Amino acid sequence: MYSISKILRRSGRFNLAPSSFSAVSKLEISSGDKEISSGLIYNKSQGLIRSYSVRDVFSRFIGINKLSSIADANDKGDEEDRLSEPVETLPLSGDIPEGVEDGSLFDSELGSDVDAADDDLEMEVEHSNEGKTKNKRARCELFESIVAYKSVKHVLEAWVKEGKDLTQAEVTLAIHNLRKRKSYAMGLQLWEWLRANTQFEFTEANYASQLDLVAKVHSLKKAEDFLKDIPESFRGEVVYRTLLANCVLKLHVKKAEELFNKMRELKFPTSVFACNQLLLLYSKHDRKKIADILLLMESENIKPTRGTYQFLINSKGLAGDIDGMDKIVETMKEEGIELDPEIQATLARYYLRAGLKDRAEEVMKEIEGKGLTQTPWVCRSLLPLYADIGDKNNVRRLSRFVDQTLRYDNCIAAIKAWGKLKEIEEAEAVFDRLVKRYKLVPMLPYFALMEIYTENKMLAKGKDLVKRVSNAGIKIGPSTWHALVKLYVKAGEVEKAEQILNKATKDNKMRPLFITYMVILEEYAKRGDVHNTEKVFLRTKQAGYVAQLMQYETLLVAYLNAKTPAYGMKERMNVDNVFPNRTLAVKLAQVDPFRKTPMSALLDD
Repeated sequence: MYSISKILRRSGRFNLAPSSFSAVSKLEISSGDKEISSGLIYNKSQGLIRSYSVRDVFSRFIGINKLSSIADANDKGDEEDRLSEPVETLPLSGDIPEGVEDGSLFDSELGSDVDAADDDLEMEVEHSNEGKTKNKRARCELFESIVAYKSVKHVLEAWVKEGKDLTQAEVTLAIHNLRKRKSYAMGLQLWEWLRANTQFEFTEANYASQLDLVAKVHSLKKAEDFLKDIPESFRGEVVYRTLLANCVLKLHVKKAEELFNKMRELKFPTSVFACNQLLLLYSKHDRKKIADILLLMESENIKPTRGTYQFLINSKGLAGDIDGMDKIVETMKEEGIELDPEIQATLARYYLRAGLKDRAEEVMKEIEGKGLTQTPWVCRSLLPLYADIGDKNNVRRLSRFVDQTLRYDNCIAAIKAWGKLKEIEEAEAVFDRLVKRYKLVPMLPYFALMEIYTENKMLAKGKDLVKRVSNAGIKIGPSTWHALVKLYVKAGEVEKAEQILNKATKDNKMRPLFITYMVILEEYAKRGDVHNTEKVFLRTKQAGYVAQLMQYETLLVAYLNAKTPAYGMKERMNVDNVFPNRTLAVKLAQVDPFRKTPMSALLDD
C-alpha cells in the first residue's frame, strides 16, 4: 500500500473510508464564492469529509519549485555533494543581476516574496543521453566568456567565428551556471541567439529551460505565448510542468488549475511534481484543497517524494500538530526515505516551537551524529538551532570548527546564529575572516550581516557595509537596494528608503525586487498613509509586477488605519484579476463607503 494511504489513515484530520473517493477527471476550481465541481474526489453522496487546517508552510523544500525535468528524480541526493560546493566556484564577486526576484536572501520563511524565483534551489534542467540528470561541476569556457565580456551576443558570434562547436553539453553547462548565478536574462539571450542563428538541435528540456527563463525575465503571459511557439513534437509534459511551476511561483491559482486540467486532457500522466506544485499552491491559497490533492495521489498510486513529506511535516509543524508530524515521519521511515539533516533540523525547530526542548536537543545530537569532521555540512543546520535555544557555548564550539574550513554555507549560518544571540562583533569576525581568506566580499554572508544591522537598527554600520561592497568594485543591484531599503525602514526612515529606491530605479536598467516595494508599501500602510501607499502600489505595477492579493490587502490596511473609505476597490481588483479570499473580503467590507451599519439601517426609509 502506498504511503499516502498510511498518511491518510494515521491523520486525525481526515475522515476517510477506502472507497470514499473516485478517480479525478478534473480539478475543483474556485471562483469567488462559487465552486465548480466536475468529477471531483470530494463526493458528498459518499460522505467524505474533506478538512485540513494548517497555516502557511515553507516553500523551500526539495522537489517543489525545481524545474520539472528533474523533479521526479530521486530527491534524496548526497548531502556532502549538495552542500559542500567550494567557495571559490561560487559567484561571490557580483551582485545578483537581471532583476531577479529572490527573497531567500533576507527571509527564511514563506510569505515575504511571492515572486521568489528559485530561492536557493538549483535549477538543473538538462539530461544526459541516458535520461539521467548530470551533476555538472566541470569548467565551462562558454559560461566564463559570457561572464567576462558581459555580452552573450559578442561571445557567441566570436565562438562561431573561431569555429568552435556549440555542443549540447557546453550549452547545457553554460545555462546551468548562469542559473546558479541567477543571470536569467543572459540565459534567455543565449537560448534566443541559438534559435535565431544556428542549427542547434533543441530538445524538450531545452525548450522547457527557455520557457522557464521567459517567465522569470518577462511574465507568465509571455511564457504562455512561447509555449504556443514551441514545435508540437516538443510540446510535452516537461514543458507544461515547467509552466505550471511558474504559475505556482506567481500564486496564479486560476492559471495553475487550468494548466493542470489541460495536462490531464492531454493524457499526460499525473506526476508527483505536479501534485507537489498544487500542494504548495493550496498551502497559500485554499488549504481545504490540500486533502483533495492527497486523495488524488492516493487514487492514482502516486508515491510521495521527499519533498511531499517535507511539505506535510511543515504543514503539521506549523499547525502545532506534533503528533501528526511524528506520524508522517514514521510513515516516511517505513517507506525507506532517510531523515537527512535538513528534515531533522525542521523537526527540531517545531519541537522548540512546541516547547519540547528535550526532544529538539535529542534530534540535534542525532544530526551531529557521526561528528563534524565526517559531516561538516551539518553545521549550517545546527548553528541556528543552538542560537534559538540561546546556547552560546555550542554556537561558539561550532563556530570554531567553521573557522577551520570556512565553508560558505556554514559561515552564513554562523553569522546568522551570532546575530540571533545579539553578538554582533562575533558575526562581523566570521565575515571578516571570510573576506580575508578569499580576497573578496562574499555576497550571501554580506546580506546575512546586513540583516543583523537592519534588525538591530544599526543604520551607520549598514551604510558602511554597503560602501565597503561598493569600494570592492562589486556592482550594486536589486538585492543591495533591498537591503538598504529594509535598513532605513527599520530605522524609521521610510521616506529616505523610498528615495533610495526611486534613485536606483531611475539610474539603472534593472528593476527592484517585488519584496522591496512591499517593504515600503507595508510601512506606509501601517502608518495609515493612503497617499504614499497608493503611490508605491502604482509604481510596483509600473515596474512590471502584476497586482496580487497581498498588495491589495496591504492597500486596504492603509485605508483601515486612516479610517477612510475606499471607493471602487472591488472594481480595481476585478480589472487586475484579483479575487478576494475570506480575509480580504472582510477588509473590503470594512472600507466599503456604502456599508450598512446598524444606525444607517434605522435611518434609511
